[in-house]
Amino acid sequence: MSFKPLKYLPIFTGIIAVAISFTSTGWWTYTAIIYTFGLIPILDMLMPAPEKNMTAIEEELALKDPLYDWLVYLMVPIQYAFLGWFLVIIGDSSLSTFEVWGRITAMGILCGSLGINVAHELGHRTKKIEQTMSKALLLTSLYMHFFIEHNRGHHKRVATPDDPATSRYGENIYSFYVRSVVFSYISAWKLEAKKLQKKNLPFFSIHNEMLRFQVIQMALLVGIYFAFGLLPMLAFIAAATFGFLQLETVNYIEHYGLQRQQKEEGHYEKVLPIHSWNSNHILGRLLLFELTRHSDHHFKASRKYQVLRHFEDAPQMPTGYPGMMALATIPPLWFWVMHRHIDKYKKQHGVAWT
Repeated sequence: MSFKPLKYLPIFTGIIAVAISFTSTGWWTYTAIIYTFGLIPILDMLMPAPEKNMTAIEEELALKDPLYDWLVYLMVPIQYAFLGWFLVIIGDSSLSTFEVWGRITAMGILCGSLGINVAHELGHRTKKIEQTMSKALLLTSLYMHFFIEHNRGHHKRVATPDDPATSRYGENIYSFYVRSVVFSYISAWKLEAKKLQKKNLPFFSIHNEMLRFQVIQMALLVGIYFAFGLLPMLAFIAAATFGFLQLETVNYIEHYGLQRQQKEEGHYEKVLPIHSWNSNHILGRLLLFELTRHSDHHFKASRKYQVLRHFEDAPQMPTGYPGMMALATIPPLWFWVMHRHIDKYKKQHGVAWT
């Protein structure tokens, strides 16, 4: 074990920002969202974007170091501790509507960064306990179907018209939200039905994981209602929604305008690093457990976050994920920036995307 995994400690600055939002009033309740989508993008642009990869020996040592795993495991109890804290404080009658929404956005930040992002990392692991932790984190954003759709759907169909989580050239983020949220959910049901059919198991049974997910999520909402009341339950739904919309924003920026070439009807070229937008901006990498090195993640989904690599031929974002997420919410500006990057990449690499 070494001290190298401690480079990811900046993750706790975001957690501290949420704690400030929870314990403050007025504008200070918006500390987490201002920090995440205001200060971090500025710092990301000012800080370096190192392209260096680990050597084979460094990778081997990193994969053997348990501290990298314990860091992501730690996010599970932290997420649930903050969720409990949120449910206790959000019903405070002295809070104004403005302050309630400030704290909701703070919890939503955690749902996206600690909840879904860490669930994404753990959901690609093979150990049952890690997959269980992934589902537990997805529960805090009421997005448990992501476990099925992402692993069995998105990774297979990414950068094709068949993938609801791949944004299309010229598609704005708000129409993408509707398409991705609705059709990813439908896709998860279809994927689970297909799996059950192959195993000759009944659809309406305990074997159907999608049915189990719905029951678990509804049970959580009912439990929150009876334990904390209507307002905390509605506030939790709002925070969870903000959380999964952050996921969908990440989906939007990760593959925007990129396409795999179709070889024959229904068959596409292999997923390559060129089919995902990459970002080496250091702060975004550290705060998101290397999610921004997305090209390598799709090239080999089993690679753990600490050993994800940079590829020279992968398309590079102009800044880190937090900044690109904020940019995506302003479609005209997003198109102006990204279409120029796509045109430049096509000319340099001779690809024939439309």
